[in-house]
Amino acid sequence: MEVMGEEVETLDKLPQIRLDTPARPESLPAEKEKIRIEDFSFWYGKTKALDGITSRVYQNRITAYIGPSGCGKSTFLRCLNRMNDLIPHTRWEGRIFLDEEEISRPSLDLTALRRQVGMVFQKSNPFPKTIFENVAFGLRIAGEGNLPKLSAAVEESLKQAALWEEVKDKLERSALALSGGQQQRLCIARALAVRPEVILLDEPCSQLDPISTAKIEELLLDLKSRYTIVLVTHNMQQAARVSDFSGFFLLGQLVEFDDTRKLFTTPSDKRTEDYITGRFG
Repeated sequence: MEVMGEEVETLDKLPQIRLDTPARPESLPAEKEKIRIEDFSFWYGKTKALDGITSRVYQNRITAYIGPSGCGKSTFLRCLNRMNDLIPHTRWEGRIFLDEEEISRPSLDLTALRRQVGMVFQKSNPFPKTIFENVAFGLRIAGEGNLPKLSAAVEESLKQAALWEEVKDKLERSALALSGGQQQRLCIARALAVRPEVILLDEPCSQLDPISTAKIEELLLDLKSRYTIVLVTHNMQQAARVSDFSGFFLLGQLVEFDDTRKLFTTPSDKRTEDYITGRFG
């Protein structure tokens, strides 16, 4: 079960929101679209988890989805790279596009999709292997066996994940010996090694201390110049700090989606305001 993040008392007590950034116009800007979701619904057996979701994910931006536990946001995230296909007795209606290619069609090559759309989970899950082999794992699975190429890719990925300086002399040590925050950055490096276009993160900081959380947030802000990032979080202040666009989920529906600054300061829907101000959740 997901655990509720920090509470927010009132809309005017959100110092982390970048109020110095000019607000975008009421209509969403002409950003370059990376993922498009059209009237998408999803079921676990007979239980409907998502109901008619329509949303956008923009290229080289951080999009955050917030909402109470059980609202469907993690299910939605896993639909973006078809991870839910691994669960028996699921089905969906509607369409999802990545760069105008429909990824919700049954005949899609899921291995290729998951190389394009990588995922980092709530609990860091390094393999019981060395740091080097953790990062190289996806490349080896894809057939890369050239050691110099693997070494270069591992170094580049660890540098992008802001972990290289901490582990460059420990690559043959077990990844399980790293701290929690280091393990999560290692998992991000592992996702980056196969050169995805999109990175999905499901509550990546929920089990980390404030210092490790700050490092992950700083990393995400740096990575968005090279990747499109989709973040699910219970921590509304985190969403306010790092994201460009935000969506609010409730009972399987996307209640509101907008520029992050606008959604957190002047939400259009009373339910969004009630959640952000801590009246429920």
